[in-house]
Amino acid sequence: MSNFGTTSVIFDLDGTLVDSEPNYFEASRALLAEYTGREYTWADNESYVGISSHETLATWKKEYGIEASHAELLADLDRRYLALARAETHVYPEMRKLVERLHEAGVPMAVASGSSRAAIEAILAGTGLDAQLTTFVSAEEVPRGKPAPDVFLAAAALLGAEPKDCVVFEDAAPGAEAARAAGMRCVAIPYVAAHADDAAFAAAKPLFRGGHGEFTAQAALDALGRR
Repeated sequence: MSNFGTTSVIFDLDGTLVDSEPNYFEASRALLAEYTGREYTWADNESYVGISSHETLATWKKEYGIEASHAELLADLDRRYLALARAETHVYPEMRKLVERLHEAGVPMAVASGSSRAAIEAILAGTGLDAQLTTFVSAEEVPRGKPAPDVFLAAAALLGAEPKDCVVFEDAAPGAEAARAAGMRCVAIPYVAAHADDAAFAAAKPLFRGGHGEFTAQAALDALGRR
């Protein structure tokens, strides 16, 4: 029986549960090199952390005049990303520990991500997180991606939970903003350290300013228990 009352937990995937950004960076770099010939740097990539692939590709189509269709670009990016993700995706150890502890406690959990459904399935299966995380929603399944609250509200609905009872774990400002808009509490672990002062993180409780280098499963459990 859960010791956390009516609390349900919703996890962002990329940069929160797993360090998939290096794979997204490499997939994006290769895609843009093929379609535009432009250089894509890690600093460029950081500006898209937390933004769904759908919205990122829409921006690139408009900004760089890419003629390929949105659907074609999304399929290409997914293909490149999945090849890398299946080869290696690193789960943050303290996050794995947290997921296991919450599962043991019977806390309802879901994943709500800007990645495609295929990417979410592949990562959860490849890392073994699918043993505990069986409920998930992709931004491609809702009208709007983060910072709109749609994907978190959809995850809460799947869990049968009230938004006020949900706690979101997020690494990016758009996700933290989406959690606030959904009426959910946010625990923030900024992937990009320089983003820790973003106004979107102001209401996060707690905010692990040092990112995953500071985050521990026990600290998160303590915070959930105090709710």
